[in-house]
Amino acid sequence: MTSATPTLLYIDDDPALARLVERGLTRAGYKVVHAASGQEGLERLAQGGIDVVALDQYMPGLDGLETLEQILKIADAPPVVFVTASQDSAIAVTALKAGAADYLVKDVRGEFIPLLQVAVNGAIRRAAIQRARDEAEAEVHASRDRYAALAAEREVLLREVNHRVGNSLQIIASLLHLQANSSTQQDVKAALTNAMGRVAAVAQVHRRLYTSHDFKTVMLNQYLEALLEDLRRSAEGNKMSRLTLKADPVEIDPDRAVAIGIIVNELVMNAVKYAYPDGAGPIHVELKPHADDLELAISDEGVGFSDKTDPRGTGMGQRIVAAMAVKLDASVERDPSHKGTRFVVRFARVTPAPAKSTSAAAS
Repeated sequence: MTSATPTLLYIDDDPALARLVERGLTRAGYKVVHAASGQEGLERLAQGGIDVVALDQYMPGLDGLETLEQILKIADAPPVVFVTASQDSAIAVTALKAGAADYLVKDVRGEFIPLLQVAVNGAIRRAAIQRARDEAEAEVHASRDRYAALAAEREVLLREVNHRVGNSLQIIASLLHLQANSSTQQDVKAALTNAMGRVAAVAQVHRRLYTSHDFKTVMLNQYLEALLEDLRRSAEGNKMSRLTLKADPVEIDPDRAVAIGIIVNELVMNAVKYAYPDGAGPIHVELKPHADDLELAISDEGVGFSDKTDPRGTGMGQRIVAAMAVKLDASVERDPSHKGTRFVVRFARVTPAPAKSTSAAAS
């Protein structure tokens, strides 16, 4: 950082001209230090406290360009104004390309000193601006690094949370499975099996999030495939052997994925219970996009629709489907033209924005 009284290091083998520079720049508010050679100037620079350098070209030992090269190797080197009696523009170009902040031609009577004052003022100002810019960029990079580290830590924590929640829910589903298998009462067994499927539907979302690089969305087709595989392995797995899925790749937020999974679980289990009284049969799950909406269909080729399989009825499963449909802002309709039973769920791909109130719209 430049002090209130900046220090100029004047490197020139001409002592008389050095005294003129010292008098002129001291009156302009500078402290002037003289070095009679390039090597002496480098040694003074090593001591620190120099804000700007004025450097002559023609000197014994190291000349100006050689000294400039050594100065620029110093960390946080002060700006250098190249000063020479030569009118050769090639020297000026070489010095500026090498890294000099400015260049001017001197005379033996010291008439160049006002120009030197302007040059060193400008060099110090530009150096200060560059330092400020470098510091700002370093802070930006440091902030980005801190943000990246925090984001990485957050990702690890979220992944771990989803992993633990998924594992915990899977343990609950397994306990329900064991309890269902040990029960001799069919209504209790069915209730426990249904509960297991609902828990598994939520657990699968957390598994998807644990293995995904994006915690904001779930690939719905992959989630449904894993969910149906859980259902195939359920207590009534033999009747699920012909459970199929046809789904386009679709991303959706985790909350909506949970609601969809629970609806699929309820309607598939409904078909398992009622579609094929005499044994197993095909049950199909289809997912396809329609513009900004998604259409989910669960169908069978069984005995057909009756009030007890209507998801809008009064049973627990029906109430759960209705509640999840409300959460999705979805419609659930039966296809009357389908042989067997087919329910179609239509919902928006993203959560609909809340409607504005009348007063807000009028304001």
